[in-house]
Formats: sequence, C-alpha cells, structure tokens
Amino acid sequence: MSPSPLLSIRHLRHSYGDTIALDDVSLDIGENEFFALLGPSGCGKTTLLRSIAGFEHPRDGDIVLDGESLLTKPAHQRPINLMFQSYALFPHMTVERNIAYGLESERLAAAEVKRRVGEVLDTVGLTALARRRPSALSGGQRQRVALARAIVKRPRLLLLDEPLSALDRQVRGDMQLELKRLQHEVGLTFVVVTHDQEEAMSMADRIAVLDHGRVRQIDTPARLYSEPADHFVASFIGSSTQFAGTLTATGLDTALGTITGDHDGVVGEQGMLIVRPEDVTFTDVDTGRVSGVVVDTTFHGGSTTVRVELEGALGVISGTVHAEDTPRRGARLGASWHDDRARIVAVDPRPTHSSVSG
Repeated sequence: MSPSPLLSIRHLRHSYGDTIALDDVSLDIGENEFFALLGPSGCGKTTLLRSIAGFEHPRDGDIVLDGESLLTKPAHQRPINLMFQSYALFPHMTVERNIAYGLESERLAAAEVKRRVGEVLDTVGLTALARRRPSALSGGQRQRVALARAIVKRPRLLLLDEPLSALDRQVRGDMQLELKRLQHEVGLTFVVVTHDQEEAMSMADRIAVLDHGRVRQIDTPARLYSEPADHFVASFIGSSTQFAGTLTATGLDTALGTITGDHDGVVGEQGMLIVRPEDVTFTDVDTGRVSGVVVDTTFHGGSTTVRVELEGALGVISGTVHAEDTPRRGARLGASWHDDRARIVAVDPRPTHSSVSG
C-alpha cells in the first residue's frame, strides 16, 4: 500500500467573475517531493499556488495537508512558506537578521534562534556573508538568503513562485542545481511555479502541466518528453516535428502513409505524429523516408540543429547532428526515424473560456 500524499488537491475550481482560473484541478504531492507547476501565462498555476498558500479562496474543492483541510485556516496558520519572485528582503537588516526575523516573531528563545540561523546559513553556504546587507550581495546570494529565511521556520511545504526569474542565465543554471541539492539536504517538499520548461525539467521529480486552468498531464520530466498525453503537452514540452493526420484503430493516416502506433484519441478525429529532433537521422536524399532542402542550421556547441524543408508541402523537419557533421544550407537530404520512437497524440481542441495571468 502506497503512503498517503503530503498534499492532496481535490476538484479545485476558482473564477474571477466570468474568468475561469482553475477548472476541476486534482493532484497529489508526496513527502519530500520536488513538484513543479508548469504552463504558459494564463494557465492558472499561480492561482493554484496562492490557493495552497491561503491568499486565494477557491470556489469549490478542497486542499488537504497531512490529512487536514487547509481551507478553514488563514494563510498565517498554515505550515507553509511562500518564497516570492522579488525575495522581499529587508534592506536595512543583515543576512542573519533577515533569516532570524520569522523566528523572532514567534518569540523563540535567543539561543534557539541563533542555533537555527547558524545551521541554515551553513546549509546555503552564506556563513561568511552573515553580517552583510542585501545591497552588498549578488542576485544569486540574495536568492539564497530568501530561501534560508523560508526554510529556517521548517515548514511542511515550501512554495516557490518563479524563484529564479530575476537571475541571469548563467546564475539561473547554477541555482537550479543548488535548489535541487538544498531540497534533498533539508528534506522539505518544494512546489515551484514556473513557465520555464527547462527550469522545471532540470529540478522537478514530477511536473503538472497546466493549460487554461486544467491539468493536462502529471508525470516525470522524462515521461512528459517521451510520452506526452496530448498535442498541447507535446508542443509545450521540448521541440518536435509534427505531422497531422486522422486517428485510426491502429495508428494515424497521414500524407506520409499509415503510421502504426498506440494512442488515446478517438478514431476518426485529428491526431499528430510527434518526432523529436534527436530521433531524426539524415541520409542521402534517395534513401530517406522523406526528403528536402536544408534551410537553416543552429550551432549549439557540440551539436547542431538542422532544419530541412520537406518536399510535397510536408513542412519542416528538425534533427540534431554532431557539430562536425553539419550540412551546408541548400543541401538536399533524406530524413528517417523509427516509428517506435515517435508518438501519436490526439489534438484536443483548446478550451474557449477566458483565462487569467499565472
């Protein structure tokens, strides 16, 4: 028997007037899990996070933490901390005073405050900077202070709202690894909201992909990429070449012919064949499954993305090759892939109702 989840969200609905923000959202989050809420602007992820924190009050449904409903508790009584995008540090306080503030407001003994602040400073690697003020810190260091202030109170759940959005690309990459390390080290459940799929895929154990207030798929990063549940998830996660067709009992009828494969759609409705760039093999023009002309190449260091405009108005296919094997623009190539590496998905009509930011 699997253990009960730490957090259960059941049939959550929320609206702002006629604008639907959450549309029957249900999901479970486990103990010590790093869970991401991922989706484009307006998908409802921030509304969901704020509902968990207690800053929004859903119209229907329930939010249960440790077997107890949170909906009757105000935000300050929930064993949850929310780390904001802006970090919201006190500029006139030192690093250690910023971290200690929440503990002191709970009237803990001075010795206990000092001990816990010292421990968390060591955990986030800021002991040497304890006497500095936020203005003397880098963006990454301020982010660590905000994280330390959040975890020093030992919440059951830590919510992070776009925690790395204020950092430049290099620092953001470093902090993605740091957040994952810290989450394991402190043994807390993290729930992060982000619109950045790379950020979610690199940090999270599982991800809920949201669109127009609905959960499209909840899965591990690897399965979201390799086994998307529908066309939206396939398009939102990673890059791909897509061939339209009609779903059949055994696969998909396309302009390429009949593709055999499993799918969860309805026979006779529209579907898509999803081919990831790393699964594409470029060949001589006469031996490929399709053929066309190289229209663009993008260098990524050790590899290059090659885009080939296909003959027969089939669109453009993208593939990844070793940088030393980059073809020239204008070259004619064939392209192939294995059907067992491709994915057939249903095209789910996008909801027509309005959505809100987040």
